Amino acid sequence: MGVGKGTVARALVKASDYFAIDTDDLIESVENRRVKKIFEEEGEPYFRNLEKKCALWLEKNVDNTIISTGGGFFKQENIHRIGTIIYLESSFDGILNRIHSAPNAKAKLKKRPLLSNLEEAKKLYNQRVEDYKKVSDITVNVENKDLNLIVEEILGKVNENN
Repeated sequence: MGVGKGTVARALVKASDYFAIDTDDLIESVENRRVKKIFEEEGEPYFRNLEKKCALWLEKNVDNTIISTGGGFFKQENIHRIGTIIYLESSFDGILNRIHSAPNAKAKLKKRPLLSNLEEAKKLYNQRVEDYKKVSDITVNVENKDLNLIVEEILGKVNENN
């Protein structure tokens, strides 16, 4: 959450022959409302079910595409059948610094309902970080790193894995 998945995905598209899609964007399109609204109106279990439907659709219908996912998407049972899992690694403080230093910081914070309570967000981060490492095929540390270097590293590691 807030590590730069969308930014990295867009940069990867520019540097490669891949297309990219974002699972939160797909869900928002299907629901015709923002993720934040879905959380507020329906709750997290409803949203996670939408992610499950999205994951099943991706597995059947999408190939050779960069898929930027929400922070909890890694729990989908079929995630390894969808593709190569890349974990963009950063410390919690690094993520917060990234968000707060963005030109549209207020909008970025507003878009992330789980960051409204920093204590809870850090607890969630600490719970997930080991799971991210376990589920990922490739780990790339992105903290304080130039976007072009991140893209080069990812493309190099993806090519090694294929």
